[in-house]
Amino acid sequence: MSDAVVSALITGGLALAGTMAGAYFSNRRAGALIEYRLKKLEEKVDKHNNVVERTYALEEKAAIHEEKLKVADHRIGDLERQAGHGSPA
Repeated sequence: MSDAVVSALITGGLALAGTMAGAYFSNRRAGALIEYRLKKLEEKVDKHNNVVERTYALEEKAAIHEEKLKVADHRIGDLERQAGHGSPA
């Protein structure tokens, strides 16, 4: 082989190695960025789910308290009617 062919093969091999190394490190960096952003998104989703669960629990408690208030109002009305102070319903 001539010196020009050997020189071209060496240059081509080094260029290929440089390109492969650059692509590898670029891909690795992009993967790390995607992993970081995914982790942050998961944290936001967890916070949102926690708020939804807490809201659901509060709505259940509010419904129970509303029912207890209705029962108490009816009981007070019954007691007032028995005592003769309320209007008949």
